[in-house]
Amino acid sequence: MRIETKKKESKRSLKGKNHKLAQVEEQLKVLSGGDFADGSLPTFKDKIEEMGEYPLRPTNIEIMQVNLGYMCNLVCKHCHVDAGPDRREIMGREYMQIILDIMEKTDIHTLDLTGGAPEMNPDFRWFVTEAKKVGVKDIIVRSNLTIILANKKYYDLPEFFAENNVHVISSLPYYNKAKTDRQRGEGVFSDSIKALKMLNAVGYGMPDSGLKLDLVYNPSGAFLPGNQEQLQADFKRELKRLFDIEFHELFTITNLPISRFLDYLIASENYDDYMETLVQAFNPTAAMNVMCRNTISVDYDGYMYDCDFNQMLAMKVAAPKSQHIKDFDMEALNRRPIFIHQHCYGCTAGAGSSCQGAVT
Repeated sequence: MRIETKKKESKRSLKGKNHKLAQVEEQLKVLSGGDFADGSLPTFKDKIEEMGEYPLRPTNIEIMQVNLGYMCNLVCKHCHVDAGPDRREIMGREYMQIILDIMEKTDIHTLDLTGGAPEMNPDFRWFVTEAKKVGVKDIIVRSNLTIILANKKYYDLPEFFAENNVHVISSLPYYNKAKTDRQRGEGVFSDSIKALKMLNAVGYGMPDSGLKLDLVYNPSGAFLPGNQEQLQADFKRELKRLFDIEFHELFTITNLPISRFLDYLIASENYDDYMETLVQAFNPTAAMNVMCRNTISVDYDGYMYDCDFNQMLAMKVAAPKSQHIKDFDMEALNRRPIFIHQHCYGCTAGAGSSCQGAVT
């Protein structure tokens, strides 16, 4: 009985458990306190001011990253979105159409679809095909891979992706079962390998193929990712040797101290050490190349944020008259100051971290 209860609990989001860290205010309280409150560690604002770059501002908006909803078939331990099967927030077609209209009229060239599992949104396929029609140059789908095998209605996703020349970016914490399942759930590694083989079968990730298949690696614990180039070589070698799987690039992403990863850091008593690690690894060059400078993040309800992480902390863009896609104003958004907080250290540590991997 206890085992069954534990399994059910592991399938629930922080929000579903009514966990205090499901509240943005609680997360910000943690991030503002401790060594930052007493001055033992410099705040992220202090660091940016030292560089003479405060407030941090955009370069130019090139990417529209759209969160199609927090619904997901997985409940990964590191998930900063707190996604899961018990989340029901999804974007409707009305807002998708507004986004398409914006992209058709502007120079924003990339539509980056994320979630949760973006494929679970009932209008996902409509959105992708319409984006193709209006001439969006690069359509990215951030897939957890296992969704392809979650239900027979998803089995043909590899073919759908190929027909629409979708750039697939897939999460794969490691090339072995133990590490992957520990982070993402029992059976995830096996299903991920099957899904990758299905993608390879339609041409994704193959040498000289135009069907782009990239993988994402993020650490399973309270440490920074290793060298992206070396990890890519390791993944390519081992996935080919063990499973005859091909892919194009590997992106390394640092886990940011928010939501479920913040919960893990606190529960494992690693929070203070992890924040100190991030601060000590601060890289000014990475700070100048952070993704919030050329990306706008949109939530399922149409509100805009500097990045996906700020979205999860409810920090809307600092453009009061253009915070919702209904009021999209490119000029105002390109002039806005970018909201920053202590979690931003995660994107500027070491080689830096973005949704496209290392930035230096």
